Amino acid sequence: MEFGEFILAHDADDLVRLALSRDRFKADAGDFDLALTTLEVRRKLRGKVPEWVAVPSLRYPSRLSAQQCSSSETARYKASVALAACSGAALADLTGGLGVDSWAFAHVFGEVLYNEMKADLAQAAEHNFRELSLANIRFRCRELSPGGIGDVLGDFRPDILFLDPARRAADGRKVFRLEDCRPDVLQLLPELLDACPLVLLKLSPMADVTLVCKQLGCVKQVHVVAAGGECKELLLLLEKGYEGARRLFIVEDAAVQEIPDPDRKVPAEPGGKRPLPIYLFEPGKALLKAGAFDWPCRFGLAKLGRHTHLYIGPEAVDELTPFGKWFRILETMPLNKRTLREVAAGYPQADVTARNIPLTSDQLCARLKVRSGAGIHIFGLHDDFARADCLYVCAREG
Repeated sequence: MEFGEFILAHDADDLVRLALSRDRFKADAGDFDLALTTLEVRRKLRGKVPEWVAVPSLRYPSRLSAQQCSSSETARYKASVALAACSGAALADLTGGLGVDSWAFAHVFGEVLYNEMKADLAQAAEHNFRELSLANIRFRCRELSPGGIGDVLGDFRPDILFLDPARRAADGRKVFRLEDCRPDVLQLLPELLDACPLVLLKLSPMADVTLVCKQLGCVKQVHVVAAGGECKELLLLLEKGYEGARRLFIVEDAAVQEIPDPDRKVPAEPGGKRPLPIYLFEPGKALLKAGAFDWPCRFGLAKLGRHTHLYIGPEAVDELTPFGKWFRILETMPLNKRTLREVAAGYPQADVTARNIPLTSDQLCARLKVRSGAGIHIFGLHDDFARADCLYVCAREG
């Protein structure tokens, strides 16, 4: 039986039982282990990279690489950022991994260099790209270390370099500081920029945007990418010698927005009179991670508090809708024992969020004794206008 036929035949099997019955297949141990890992990885990729799952002959030797790889959606966004930054002739992916990013780059660049330091991943990628009918990718399996960039590139002349440093320590812990990731981009950066003046970095969504921009310098663009309600990654575009203001983009699923004047700051506390609060806006993950707390205020909304990160206003704003959630305010009241009892009696079903109060969301939910649902959302928050902790009972819009 061919590898792809085996994968299709056992795609829905219990993998533990399949592993225990390996003797009846009389297969090479290495091939059988690869098939088991591939079956497991395919299940992780089904919603993440469905285009690859549709090709059963692809091989996946590493569970970890599947966890760390981009989705097809975020990979395509990276490709669009890289393409907009240069001519689109040639790109070098120096940390290829499973290859999803290289696959997306290969659809928009004339030529792509894929380099991976682990031999099993590099071999699998070369096989997989053949199966995916991509013929414009060159392959390398080289260590990325100081003094070695030229050896990796060889005669390949990229218009832009891409790196996605591994965010795992030697003991398996997740890391997000630049200096803890491998390869160490800070150490390699001068050599990278000498080899190619444009570098696109993918970093952990946990990384501090302000800090990494300061560490790297020459950051031209920052892209904060969220999908499915989670912040997935930070993309930084570097240009050798660049000293201008950096551009900030937020991405929520398919919506993209550049934040003008990203260094503008919202006042520490609300000033002036409280606006008519008919609607409440809760920013999405990308907007929050980007720290663009002033941006909703430019549409006539007022921030409820310096650390509350919720906004109120007289109407919903269409421009903000892709980047957060809108709620219609039903009631507001001080947060105390009496109002907790009243709200619990009036709204037995509701989702609950705590913001900038001495309770977690779970603790506030337990005190309210409510069940999730009914389209009602109760926010326990600190309201700087009222200078008090308050309850906002809202109905989800849309």
